Amino acid sequence: MAEHSEVAYTTADGNDYVAHEQTYEGFIKLVKYGTAFVVFILAMMAIFLT
Repeated sequence: MAEHSEVAYTTADGNDYVAHEQTYEGFIKLVKYGTAFVVFILAMMAIFLT
């Protein structure tokens, strides 16, 4: 049977946690500002297209 005592991704070579965290923070910013932009566009459409 396979040995399950150690999780592979915690010991794998090449894991760059700093880059991972930067990518995640960038994604969160993109979602936050993207959502705000869509809400702004919808508000402007509600004001000027009615």
